[in-house]
Amino acid sequence: MFDVVVIGAGCVGSLIARKLSSYQLNVAVIEKESDVGNIVTMANSAIVHSGYDPVPGSLKAKLNVLGNAMFDKISDELDVEFERRGSLTVALYDEQLPLLEELAKRSKENGVPVKILTSKEVLEMEPNINKDVKAALFAPTAGLVNPFTLTVHAMENACDNGVKLFLREKVVDIKKEGDIYKVICASKNVYETKVIINAAGIYSEEIHKMIEPISYTLTPRKGEYFILDHYSDSLVKHTIFPLPTSKGKGILVSPTTGGTYLVGPSAEVTFSKDDVSTDKATLDDVRRQASEMVPSIPFNQVIRTFSGTRPTPSTHDFIIEFAKKDNHFITCSGIESPGLASSPAIAEYVVNEFVSKVLSLKKKDNYNPYVRKRVNLAKMSVEERNKLIKERPEYGEIICNCEKVTLGEILDEFKSSVPPMTIKAVRKRTRAGFGKCQGGFCQPLVTKLIAEHFNLPLNKVLYQFEDSYVVRYKVKDEK
Repeated sequence: MFDVVVIGAGCVGSLIARKLSSYQLNVAVIEKESDVGNIVTMANSAIVHSGYDPVPGSLKAKLNVLGNAMFDKISDELDVEFERRGSLTVALYDEQLPLLEELAKRSKENGVPVKILTSKEVLEMEPNINKDVKAALFAPTAGLVNPFTLTVHAMENACDNGVKLFLREKVVDIKKEGDIYKVICASKNVYETKVIINAAGIYSEEIHKMIEPISYTLTPRKGEYFILDHYSDSLVKHTIFPLPTSKGKGILVSPTTGGTYLVGPSAEVTFSKDDVSTDKATLDDVRRQASEMVPSIPFNQVIRTFSGTRPTPSTHDFIIEFAKKDNHFITCSGIESPGLASSPAIAEYVVNEFVSKVLSLKKKDNYNPYVRKRVNLAKMSVEERNKLIKERPEYGEIICNCEKVTLGEILDEFKSSVPPMTIKAVRKRTRAGFGKCQGGFCQPLVTKLIAEHFNLPLNKVLYQFEDSYVVRYKVKDEK
């Protein structure tokens, strides 16, 4: 019997679990995927939005601004790559200037510091922006974060503090017997709990419908992206946005914490929540719009295209509420952009304003908010690296040449309370396979390491999803 079951282990579910782990509660997280952060969290823009854009008074506005302010502390506690680079929202035409002024007014209402820059000031900050730029809204508190380590380390910290994580458990039904919920999974496993928190991302609508009819809908929007190699550090220093539209914040051009560049996303309605395909016409449009803002984007440096879906709610705001029929079911639905930036504040809001109303919350005396620090070779001096390698030779053996990931770093991740069990999970934690060759050289080595650690045959190692085996069968015996 659990006090709380969280359904979904994206960035929101993981941070909620971490917050709950600071209390004397028996908490479980149920996730249908083979790893945490595998759906919406995995395919987003990795931007910590400043909060100038959401409608004043909305949950988005409130939680975006609060969440943004929490990232310095939380990134330190969770050992997450985070940089406050700032963002520029550019006006390329005179007729766009009134909207820029309107955004500045909205920023003031939301309590977000911004400044409207002249064309000259913009070009001094970002020389590669379109020379015809008229002005830009500079938001200095915007940042870049690694959404993979944010989610993994939040869940790891939660598990280190007592939370139980159950992966590959797809919820197919929820029943209530007396005061107890029974969460029924496709595996036939049943999890009994007093409280359910629905943080199932793009599938939260289906989970909510298991207990009552709902008044909102979630429309899946697909965003397609380009990733450019870390060929240079001078394309753009800040996140560059166009003026937002009804579809969202538009096509951005941004550096990432990994040194690559992100261009995208599109924002087209799709009929399938599982559709993560890309197509030439959409990517050509992304290229066109991005090049209008930054004409010198070297698309010959593209190393990958990808897409992800995000839940667009009919309410145009986050839906965080008790179920109408039962306040022991709490739903977090429609968490689209700026969901990543808002996620730490969403966790606080859910626990403080909802869970506390139905359960007695007592702080743990032994709660530790810090995750185990990882070795960061990139931040070490040559002398420090040489000393480490002398003591631990595995940190001198390169597995991924593109991203310079060592054997020691991968083995270190296997020690986690949320270890990587798939090739994609290793990628998300270490960047092995995220480089120019996209795993062409290191993937066989990573596959072998996973097989050895978990005592699996090579043909049972998954890339990411069920049945995504990269090795089919042995073609000859080893000598």
